[in-house]
Amino acid sequence: MPLKAAVLPVTPFQQNCTIFWNDETMRGGVSDPGGDIPRILEICEREGITLEKILLTHGHLDHAAAAGDLARQLGIPIEGPHRDELFLIEALPNQASQYGFPPCGAFLPDRWLEEGDKVEVAGLGFDVHHCPGHTPGHVIFFNDGAKLALVGDVLFQGSIGRTDLPRGNYQQLIDSIRERLWPLGDDVTFVPGHGPLSTFGQERKHNPFVADAILS
Repeated sequence: MPLKAAVLPVTPFQQNCTIFWNDETMRGGVSDPGGDIPRILEICEREGITLEKILLTHGHLDHAAAAGDLARQLGIPIEGPHRDELFLIEALPNQASQYGFPPCGAFLPDRWLEEGDKVEVAGLGFDVHHCPGHTPGHVIFFNDGAKLALVGDVLFQGSIGRTDLPRGNYQQLIDSIRERLWPLGDDVTFVPGHGPLSTFGQERKHNPFVADAILS
């Protein structure tokens, strides 16, 4: 498959920013650029990647703080998350100051995303699934050909996203994982918002929060 990806932990929260590209054209995109723009651009320059789009899974600071500045610097659009993240995106400049992040410019996505939407980046197609629970407007991106999902803070290796933050909902999160992620297939590798990659099959067997044996 022409889809290639590199995961770069950014910000003091070590959030997994994913740079992905079409290996045939060397054009691609970046998901959840929460910070460290120079490091993101350094990887792109080293690999010869031209970024043409930014994808956001949700509006938390460590995932989205640098998106507006990167979009303006490169002249590229931002797609995602769902419009229910507006309250978080509007709060980003104040949040950055509160948590000691570099100042971040305000922005609005060029396109809000809904369940069932499709996103195209450099000839690579991603299905969009709305997965509320960690936040109300969280989305995930799935490329069927590569069996790769960018899931933000919905699911982690051995854990799930927090639901004690504003407008989080535990039952919504569990339902999102079971109804939107598991049907994509056990063989899907996912990039979580933090920590190591895993597969849906691995989590269905061993994740102490959402394993089939626990939820059945």
